Amino acid sequence: MTDINANLLESKFNHILKKDEITSMYQHFNELDEESNGYISYEQVQNVLQKFGENIDTDYIQKAFEDLNIRTEGEARFEEVLALAKSLREGKMETKKTVFQGSGTGITHVINNDEKEQFVEHINMQLKNDPHIGNRFPIDEKTNDVFEQCKDGLILSKLINDSVADTIDDRVLNYPKDGKPLSQFHITENNNVVINSCKAIGCNVVNIGSVDLAEGRPHLILGLLWQIIKIGLSAKIDISIHPELFRLLKDGETLDDLLKLPTEQILIRWMNYHLKESAYGKTVNNLSNDLKDGQAYTYLLNQLDPAQCSLAALNETDPHKRAEIILDNAEKLGCRKYLTPNALINGNSKLNFAFVANLFNTHPCLAPLSDEERAQLDEWLFSSSGDRESRSFALWMNSLGCDPFVNNLFDDLQDGLVLLQTLDKVHPGLVDWKKVNRQTPITSKFKKVENTNYVLALAKSLNFSLVGIQGSDITDGIKNLTLGLVWQMMRDHIIQTLKSLKNNDKDITDADIINWANETVKRGNRNSTMSNFKDQSLKTGVFLIDLLNGIRPKTVNYDIVTPGNTGKKRFIHNINIKYLTK
Repeated sequence: MTDINANLLESKFNHILKKDEITSMYQHFNELDEESNGYISYEQVQNVLQKFGENIDTDYIQKAFEDLNIRTEGEARFEEVLALAKSLREGKMETKKTVFQGSGTGITHVINNDEKEQFVEHINMQLKNDPHIGNRFPIDEKTNDVFEQCKDGLILSKLINDSVADTIDDRVLNYPKDGKPLSQFHITENNNVVINSCKAIGCNVVNIGSVDLAEGRPHLILGLLWQIIKIGLSAKIDISIHPELFRLLKDGETLDDLLKLPTEQILIRWMNYHLKESAYGKTVNNLSNDLKDGQAYTYLLNQLDPAQCSLAALNETDPHKRAEIILDNAEKLGCRKYLTPNALINGNSKLNFAFVANLFNTHPCLAPLSDEERAQLDEWLFSSSGDRESRSFALWMNSLGCDPFVNNLFDDLQDGLVLLQTLDKVHPGLVDWKKVNRQTPITSKFKKVENTNYVLALAKSLNFSLVGIQGSDITDGIKNLTLGLVWQMMRDHIIQTLKSLKNNDKDITDADIINWANETVKRGNRNSTMSNFKDQSLKTGVFLIDLLNGIRPKTVNYDIVTPGNTGKKRFIHNINIKYLTK
């Protein structure tokens, strides 16, 4: 165990943590750091803090690190744990919070009231005219009624469709009839639709089940609401909707480079694009600490509309009054949404993201493209039209709970860590993590290639076809080779799931799956068949619908299924596929 200077650390943390406490905490930290990597997981951080009398869950730990502007990626170093302990001791975390008792003894869940209130306002605004549940609104944002209202899955389903249109077919949802509440069975069906649809649009729903939603667990529902709202806001920050994003390109940068950036980074670049023309004199690097003093917002709003948004906030010394002036300016633009004075002052990254995203979507204020620039953009859009497959693979990995979240398949797999996590989730215990370079970010290409070579070694042990693929190809983001590897991993996951349903360990072949599918359809008294996975009749959706009917009789309402062999084929097929996927 490496020695620490407890006296120096006591002074660094303003004597709020005492030398003996720091020494004791360090000893416990090292006991948990079995591999001596210098960091421990959030669950282990929770264990350390419990020794200090702080009973908080991992969700709160993540939120606390975000508020302290500490990027931990699911693990924390000793001084980061000390910073969190100091902040808890001081009581400097956001004061507008509600504490709920967790399912375990001594475990509590903390939710941020600013976030809850702003999310509820968003729901009220977006769903108030819904023909099925519009009568439920407005929900009182000052109470916790939203968690009760979300129990039956209907509000969450409608919010998903608001964020990503047509994700859920209304016909598959159960609605109360004749004034009678839904049965528990129908509530579970609705919430299963919610969970599956959240996965489909890119939410991380690991450890969230339909029972959690039906029980109205506040911290899980609030987290899901945020993911859905964020996806909806992010979806509009798209080059096809806002071609003027082209203006944010830096010298020597391609559109691919720009659009690989996370949405937060694109918004930050947009802010800095406008701030460069102001007297701000600095750049914004994050959507939390850098915005707390309100100066960046003051200059940004003034750049977007100098006539309506003055710089008067710069002369106000009181933080709350300054924040109010800033939000009054936003209101003049019709953009006083998501952010509160308290959230601004505390640097709430979620509400700042939502505020800036809404500001961009309504007032981008970027010059239109020239004919030449438009031609470049059209060429890029045409060449990028094949990205649907890579997005499907990314969504699959995210549904397994891989960390970090996969945004760009070809960039985010280059260090091998997500690929190794995926293999370990499909084949628990397969990965020997002592052989893995885990210290992130991995800046050395050599270490990245070590990881990706290990990925390929494990894949070969699973009999993957890897002719011509080397670890360096994955690290270099070679698209066709990366897609080939990930496709085999996804197929292997499906095969392992099917094998788990059998009573023997015999390998499952394509022929086995096709025979099972045809027999299952036949048991459901339907006549459709498939010959192979390239069978053109599959595009009508009829066989797959018949397969669901065979698996679970009475699931399918055949009154709304089209035969698939009539005129306007593509439109008819789309109706069936839409119904099938819901």
